This record gives sequence, structure tokens and C-alpha cells, in this order.
Amino acid sequence: MEKEYLLGVDVGTTSIKVAIIDKNAKLLGISSSSYPLITPNQDYVHIDTEGMWQAYLKCIRLLLQGKGISPEKIAGIGISSLCPGLAAMDEKGNILVEPIIYSDRRSTEEAEIIKAAVGGEKLFDITANNCMAGAHSGTSMLWIKRNLPEIYEKTKYFGHINTVLAQKMTGNFAIDYSNASYTNLFETQKGHKGQWSDYLCETIGIAKEKLPPLMNSSEVVGGLINEDIISLGISKGTPVVIGGADTPCATLAAGVKANGDACESVGTTNVLTICVDKPKFDKSFINRCHVVEGTWIYQGAMSYTGAAYQWFRDKFCQDLMEEAAGSKKNSFTLMNEEAEKAAPGCGGVVFLPYMQGERSPVWDPYARGVFFGVSLKSERKEFNRAVMEGCDYGLRQLCEIAEKVTGEKLEKFASIGGGAKSDLWAQMKADITGKTIEILDMNDMAPVGAALLAGVGAGIFKDPVEASEKVEKKLYKKVTSSDKYQDVYEKNYQIYIRLYQQVKELYKINTNLK
Repeated sequence: MEKEYLLGVDVGTTSIKVAIIDKNAKLLGISSSSYPLITPNQDYVHIDTEGMWQAYLKCIRLLLQGKGISPEKIAGIGISSLCPGLAAMDEKGNILVEPIIYSDRRSTEEAEIIKAAVGGEKLFDITANNCMAGAHSGTSMLWIKRNLPEIYEKTKYFGHINTVLAQKMTGNFAIDYSNASYTNLFETQKGHKGQWSDYLCETIGIAKEKLPPLMNSSEVVGGLINEDIISLGISKGTPVVIGGADTPCATLAAGVKANGDACESVGTTNVLTICVDKPKFDKSFINRCHVVEGTWIYQGAMSYTGAAYQWFRDKFCQDLMEEAAGSKKNSFTLMNEEAEKAAPGCGGVVFLPYMQGERSPVWDPYARGVFFGVSLKSERKEFNRAVMEGCDYGLRQLCEIAEKVTGEKLEKFASIGGGAKSDLWAQMKADITGKTIEILDMNDMAPVGAALLAGVGAGIFKDPVEASEKVEKKLYKKVTSSDKYQDVYEKNYQIYIRLYQQVKELYKINTNLK
């Protein structure tokens, strides 16, 4: 029987998705299942590994049964995951510390220790990145060493979530270069020729032997040996590919594979991704190796854009949620309709979407959301629209930084994800950034990207570039910018970029944030 199908799994913040594609990269089906986060306090955020694993098995069962896919035809399995999600594992793969994710802030002190020990410039010269609690997993490793010394000693490997899944499926440990780029311990400047840095490991105090073997994203970690998955009908020995982080995987599927390719992914977070083939980096961005060998990607990652809009709905739009329950419209559509009634510029209300600290471009774990310019005339519709506009000002800021670093004008970018298809928000985004936005009819592309990488490892595709080119990129809508509201957007944008600089010192003295 010909093995012609490829399975990709993507581990998100609170849910897992599994996609199956055929040898022509046609999507045959996708399934999703949620699992709990472990949040004992506001600073601690873990993934429940067992809950994640059971959700993974459920997704496979739903997909195989619902689509009538023959599991024995699956030629390879690839992994995508949020990044970072730092787990400590013993030599048998037992989880000693559940995966600590990007929004965890317990290691703020450790981040300062790392920056003091290494120096910000030296750290950036090696890793192409800043250092921030949770956002780079080296801080979490150091926190474990300082606060859980017995666990540290028992740890065979510190790995990210793809390390965890690869070990559970094959018994072998590995990590790919896109994930390694987020550790503060890897030579990101050297790209796929980089290694774990002896200097950084020694200076920071993390034993190099506790870091897993490095692999290209399309390399096979091992053959499937896990009985939970084999019992579902997938053949023992099926190649398992290490894969990569979620954004590189998703953007590979969307066509970001060569120098100058750009894509925005819209969901809980908003990430602008630009592919480059030369190691020229800016501190405002997250910089990492791409899943395509010989390339890097700049990522302008705003952590809480979609999350901020959902927060506003949950806390202030209960009536719209109730109305949606009794109609065919969802609550976000009703929110968009209300926001459209507010004038562009929101009567001077400007929103900073830094809800629980922020990564690029400010790199501040203390930053929080701000509504500025509120008056007695301000109504909910203005606040509603201001959340949307604030996220778009942040995107414009990232576009401008990218243009400065590359020296090239960014005329357009692709947009993927469920949040991309809001007509109102897309038009606002085009008007505020001045870019043409090509919204692709693609949701949940990270597991598809993981499946493409599995296809390379299984020998179905020659390389990730060929795999990406196989994917049909259907255009949902093309949105061009208008200068109709240019004056008001320009005024509010200038307020937006200056506002954080004016209030950033106040964040640090707000004791509720420490």
C-alpha cells in the first residue's frame, strides 16, 4: 500500500490541531481539541503535558474516523508548536517541569541576571535576540537551576514542546533551529551552521550537555514507537520529523520561503514575519532561523492583539455575546459592526495593546494595556475601535522597522489566520500601514507546515521550498489602502509611538505588576 499521506500536529497555547495532507499538499482534513493551562498565579503559566497528549490522540482519532483516512497510508509525522514552551525531562523522557510558555513571567530576575552577566550587546551579537522572561527559554532554565536545584540535577535535557512530542513518539531527543533560536543559548547569527554557544552556557551557568541535539526542521528524529498512536492504526516505524515553531511552520505553508517574502498571522497574537537570507538583525524584532535552511526570519510579535479584543468582548460586551447566542452572527461580527459606527481615530482614544508584558518592539515584561485620551464623550464603540486601531498602529511600527533593517520598501504582505478575515479590521490595517494586504483563504496553517516538513523527511518532497510551492494559496480578499483618513491616523500613530516612552517608567513602580 502506497504511503501517500502526511500528518502535522501543532501545539497551541490552549489547543492542539492535527492536519493530514496528501502527496500533492492538498488538505484532507483538520481537527482540534483543547487542553488546560496550569496557572497557579499570575506569573506562572505551564502547559499540562498529559492533557496536551490526550488532546493530540483525540485529534488523530477524530480525523481518521471523520474523514475515513487510512492510517496505514501515513508516510510521516511533523511537529509544530508554540515557542518557547520549556520542559525539563529526565533520561526516560519523564516530565520534571511542565512546559513553561512564552507568557510566563516568573524568571524576570533571571533575565536581568543573564543580561548583566553577558551584556546586552554581546548577547545580541551571538543570539540575534534580546532576553525576556518566558519569551526566551534560557531564563526559565536558569530559574529552575536557582529555585529547583534537585530538578536541575535530575534533568537530562531541557527541550521545547517539539522535543517533548518527538521523545514521546520516538524515544529520541532533539530540537530544531527555529526553536533553538529562542533559548538565548544558540548561535542564531550563524544560522543553520550554528551550535549551542559554549560561551553563553558557561557564562549563564546552564550545562551544555543538558541541551538536546540540534536538527534541521525536516530531519527525522526517529521511527514511531509510541503504542498510543500505533494503536490508532499508524504504522510502527513511521518517520517522525522534528518540525519547527508555529510561526515558521505556518508561514512556510503560506509561501514565506525566500528573501523578501512577508506574511502576517492573525490570532491570539499578531506576528509579522519577513524572510531574509543574510544575518542582518534589529533588536526590536525576534530573530530566528527559518525552517528553510539558509534563511532567517524577522518576527515582529505582538503578544496580545487578538487576546486584547477577546478581553474587551468578555469584559465589556456581554450584551453582544448574548445577542450572538440567539442569532446567526458571532459576537466578534457584532463588535465589528459597533466599531464601524465610531469615527476613525476614535475621538482621540488611543490604545496600547500590551496586556501582560510585550515582546517586540518594546521588550518589557512590565508593560500593560493603556487607553489614552478618554473624555466624557467617549463611548464603548470608541473603545472597541481603539483596540483594533491600536493593534494596527503596532503593526505599522513593525513594518517601518522592517523597512529600515532591510533597506527595502514593503509594499504588500500576505495575511493568514481566522482574525485576518474581518473586513473592517483588514481595511483599517491597510489604511494605517499603507500596505496592500492579500488575505489568503488559509486558517490553521501551522499543522499544514508541519505536515510539509514531514513530507520532506519522508522523501515525498525534495525540500521545504518545493513542499511550500505545492500548497494552493487561494486568495480570499485583496485589500488596498486608502488615504481617506490619513490625517487622523497619522496623528494617533504619532501619539501611539510616543505614549509607551512616556509611561514605561510608571509600569515598574506599579507594585501589582511585580
